[in-house]
Amino acid sequence: MTLSIVLFTSDLRLHDHPPLRAALDGSTAVVPLFVRDQGIAASGFTAPNRAAFLADCLADLDTGLRERGGRLVVRSGDVVEQVCAVVAEADADEVHMAAGVSAYAQRREERLRAALEAEGCRLHVHDTVITAVAPGDVTPAASDHFAVFTPYYRHWSQQHLREALAAPRVVRVPDGVGSEEVPAREKVAGVSEGLAAGGEGEGRRRLTAWLRGGIGSYDDRHDDLAGDATSRLSPHLHFGTLSPVELVHRARAAGGPGAAAFVRQVAWRDFHHQVLAARPAASDADYRTQRDRWRSGTRAEQDIEAWKRGRTGYPVVDAAMRQLRHEGWMHNRGRLLTASFLTKTLYVDWRVGARYFLELLVDGDVANNQLNWQWMAGTGTDTRPNRVLNPVVQGKRYDPDGAYVRRWVPELEGLTDASVHEPWKLRGLERAAYDYPDPVVELSEGLARFKNARGRL
Repeated sequence: MTLSIVLFTSDLRLHDHPPLRAALDGSTAVVPLFVRDQGIAASGFTAPNRAAFLADCLADLDTGLRERGGRLVVRSGDVVEQVCAVVAEADADEVHMAAGVSAYAQRREERLRAALEAEGCRLHVHDTVITAVAPGDVTPAASDHFAVFTPYYRHWSQQHLREALAAPRVVRVPDGVGSEEVPAREKVAGVSEGLAAGGEGEGRRRLTAWLRGGIGSYDDRHDDLAGDATSRLSPHLHFGTLSPVELVHRARAAGGPGAAAFVRQVAWRDFHHQVLAARPAASDADYRTQRDRWRSGTRAEQDIEAWKRGRTGYPVVDAAMRQLRHEGWMHNRGRLLTASFLTKTLYVDWRVGARYFLELLVDGDVANNQLNWQWMAGTGTDTRPNRVLNPVVQGKRYDPDGAYVRRWVPELEGLTDASVHEPWKLRGLERAAYDYPDPVVELSEGLARFKNARGRL
């Protein structure tokens, strides 16, 4: 009897799961294993919103396995120690897992491979589980990764994607391997009130609805803040309850400009993963330094707090920050606006914003969160590192009637469309009627400070 372990990480699904398929094809039984990693918990990465969503995902995965005759084995502690313990308990011959790209994931894989080899057990690491195209499959002639998205996307688009795999019909799990209780969302404290549900079933329902009713208009409406016309599938990609390979195949089958624009966003996700795989230090260090001397001190701290609370005096920025706190998610255009405002208008270190986003974002991802923040701060892969997004201009363009602002900043719901993005222009009693702060900084002042700091004046 041959037996394999499938170590689930950021791939919490049964559909299109190459490690699980390989294990089932090569063994008479498998142990589906998830380890609640004490290293990730110690780093603070296990924020409440992600912990709650993870609980949904694990419960759904366990249900799916039980429907097929199996179950999920859950352990807590050091991943390497727990995998080796399960190998010994089950007398397993090999372990299958998805490839990761962060420095932590790479170290974990190295440690696990060495420990398993010492036990006479083989480790198989599978690509194109967490990304559609493996990080090392698309490289320029003179480098180990692409530093600019457009040429990367040209090559990415020409790659042949493997076919998506069906979910298994039967999963046989041996007796005698102990498991902790599958975690439950209701036991997680500090969760955002509007946090969406997790799990593969929920992800597949959202994908089906998106392909039927949303993707066709995505090209025209993806920046519409109030319209909320994005897929909202990013949490499911982060936890792997949806396969990026299957997502690209099904979007391309739908066809049209909307599908093409959506697939491009999936490619952006792969782009950031290949950058981080090649430059793991970019999770915390400037990818391309601008030699910034970011603001610090009392005034900077006050500005940061106003930004976090959604009280900067710029309605569209505040609306996006309040959406983040309520839902654990933020519209993509809002992410760009809030990041530009913090790093360039307030001239605050991008790491401050990236850390705060990771405290709340259910889709908080080291590759995408950190590198998107660097892109907006001008320390990453952006070919225009000194671009600054004007929150008034952006608000009027992407929330023209103020519906997004009124939804998340209800103290301004009585304002007309003409003034909702510039309430500070009201005078006298009319201005006094609204309990909303004046801007923390004049845009012209913030722009001049930023240009001076970057040596552009």
